[in-house]
Amino acid sequence: MQRSRARELVLFALYRAEFLPVVLDEVCEDEDPGDQRPYIESVYNGIVARRDEIDRMIGERTVGWRFDRLALLDRNILRIGVYELLYSEDVPPEVALDEAVELAKSYGTEQARGFINGILDRVWKEKRERENASG
Repeated sequence: MQRSRARELVLFALYRAEFLPVVLDEVCEDEDPGDQRPYIESVYNGIVARRDEIDRMIGERTVGWRFDRLALLDRNILRIGVYELLYSEDVPPEVALDEAVELAKSYGTEQARGFINGILDRVWKEKRERENASG
């Protein structure tokens, strides 16, 4: 399985978790994730563990929109993007941004692509500024 498909499975699991308890085994039962299983578990569990922090970061950057008014798929695409940008050491920032935009093209609302790109770009630039100021 490719990493892009693994991100889709994480998105589906996060979306499902909005309504029902999620067991990752159920999400992966129709398709064997193979060597992407650790990635899926790490990202999904990491987002769940840091959900309040990630949601706060997103909400602080959604000028003109309350976080709870975002479409569920857009919100979860943003969660994946923020998690990969800030906490996934093995995902280059450019890849995290590009993959989130690709998910938005496939699953997000009509305006999602630009909106998601803008939010994630701000998160990434702010992280780089903090690192440059402290390092």
